[in-house]
Amino acid sequence: MKLIRFGLPGEEKPGVVTDAGMFDVSAFGEDYGEKFFETNGLERLSQWWSQHGNECHQVPAGTRLGAPIQRPSKIICIGLNYADHARETNAAIPAEPIVFFKSTSALVGPNDNLVIPRNSQKTDWEVELVVVIGKKASYVEEKDALNYVAGYCLHNDYSERAFQIERGGQWVKGKSCDTFAPLGPWLATKEEIADVNNLRLWLTVNGQKMQDGNTSNFIFNVPFVVSYLSQFMTLLPGDIISTGTPAGVGLGMNPQVYLKAGDVIELGIDGLGTSKQTAVAYK
Repeated sequence: MKLIRFGLPGEEKPGVVTDAGMFDVSAFGEDYGEKFFETNGLERLSQWWSQHGNECHQVPAGTRLGAPIQRPSKIICIGLNYADHARETNAAIPAEPIVFFKSTSALVGPNDNLVIPRNSQKTDWEVELVVVIGKKASYVEEKDALNYVAGYCLHNDYSERAFQIERGGQWVKGKSCDTFAPLGPWLATKEEIADVNNLRLWLTVNGQKMQDGNTSNFIFNVPFVVSYLSQFMTLLPGDIISTGTPAGVGLGMNPQVYLKAGDVIELGIDGLGTSKQTAVAYK
């Protein structure tokens, strides 16, 4: 299944995507949050859809999409998880995953505007694969890790590099600004993705290709990351894990390139759709 949430910010309704289009499943009666995943919601929704799908209204073209997950308990990010990205930023290849958090208040829809923060000079882009946790996970073994995954999403892990690197060295400050986590267009459940460790991901700025990578180049693959994180914290249903970005970010260029108002950023991952953000100045 492919799950979407659509409508005005704060008023999103649940939907699904099929070959015939996007459909409103708000009659199912649940949003896609922690309780939904915790109570076997994907299977229940699938059964409900098989019985009631023909009664569901199509979502009109052009309707705003929200993030496909209702506010998760946490957004966990893995830094420097592609060797080429580590090299371009003059960082050592990590021996263990670099882990940081992104504020859940940064979460927005896939095509919402990117608001460049007040006093920002170095807002950067990062196309990333997101893993969505499907059930409570603690001390999970790597061989079992995918059993705890609900599905996958496209994510742009926007980063203000001065806030991240030059303002005390705490990455969360450069990652958590409002609009810095556009997610979607949809959550694709596991069966939709044949091999999560072999997906092309790309990003353009104003039509110019900046990033073009593949998850086969992960330093730490998805099962390892899920297992690893579960050794340090309980992963809750609906939690988001953003798995790192390939080479091609503005920070790694010579000279460095950063976003300005009016720039258009487009990105995509095989099987996970595309998204598009327009940068606007903070008002």
